[in-house]
Amino acid sequence: MVEKFVIGLIGSPFGVKGFVKVRSMSGEVDHLLKLKSVIINNNGKEQTLQIAESAPGGGMVPVVLMRFAGIETPEAAKSLNGVQLLGCRDQAAPLKEGEFYIEDLKGLQVVTVNGEVVGQISDVVEGGGGELAEIELTNGEKRLVPFRDEFFKEVNPDKNSAILQELWILGD
Repeated sequence: MVEKFVIGLIGSPFGVKGFVKVRSMSGEVDHLLKLKSVIINNNGKEQTLQIAESAPGGGMVPVVLMRFAGIETPEAAKSLNGVQLLGCRDQAAPLKEGEFYIEDLKGLQVVTVNGEVVGQISDVVEGGGGELAEIELTNGEKRLVPFRDEFFKEVNPDKNSAILQELWILGD
């Protein structure tokens, strides 16, 4: 299992003191408010930043307002726009029953109820009506399948498998 993965995305500056808006990848923010430092991934370069201040941002989409040590102006904060926050499992939002970290789903073999390998999960994306598993078929084509119980009989990262309810889901 992957031990370090994206837990947030830095957005635009907020205010005049160097704060940025941070969107949680899980939609929850409590775990981000407890952090004292973060690792950022800026175009493949990782760097640890100390968090000077953080506060809930409110609004329709939950965000956290963060100010990093040494970043004290909107201009400096703007340079972080689009940068990923990386975290270890203990820094990520806790999972509820039946939830998974997306990074743990990537690479899972997708099999039918009869045990036939049809491909692997290459990503999980937001589809407006819910999450979609992007499946790369054994022939190289990609298909999107709603990531819901009606479509997946079982998902088990420990066994490296995701079992499809029906093969017709993948189409022709």
